[in-house]
Amino acid sequence: MKTTKKTLVYLAAAVWYIGGIMLFRSGLELVIQAHELKEGTLWPAIFITSGIVAGIIQVLFIFRHSCRKNMQRINLLDDPRLWQFYRPGFFLALVIMITSGILLNHFAQGHYYYMLAVAAVDFALTISLLGSSYVFWTDFKHIGS
Repeated sequence: MKTTKKTLVYLAAAVWYIGGIMLFRSGLELVIQAHELKEGTLWPAIFITSGIVAGIIQVLFIFRHSCRKNMQRINLLDDPRLWQFYRPGFFLALVIMITSGILLNHFAQGHYYYMLAVAAVDFALTISLLGSSYVFWTDFKHIGS
């Protein structure tokens, strides 16, 4: 199905935002569950902070660049199709990442530090996705029709 380049950008951004929101929700649920296992410790704050710091580093050195490359790729498409908002390899990687996240979450259940570690990864990825999403909108004006 034919589409516009701008529609592809909207779809790419939607995947980015949905992923960020879902990861935030997952991380928050894990922190709440961990808090129910052990109350009154600073470990949740330490893990959350480390996840946020890791996320900021990923925005600066990985995710921002990845968004920009995808925007350039979309802009170079001659005859954009609806499924081209990411490369086919990205969709495979996305399936692997979602499956891995579900498994990590499952195996972490009931294990205090493992739950916090998975939550930290979730928060790092949340910050990475949401923090790099500005590229969609700053580079949007350079996208042809």
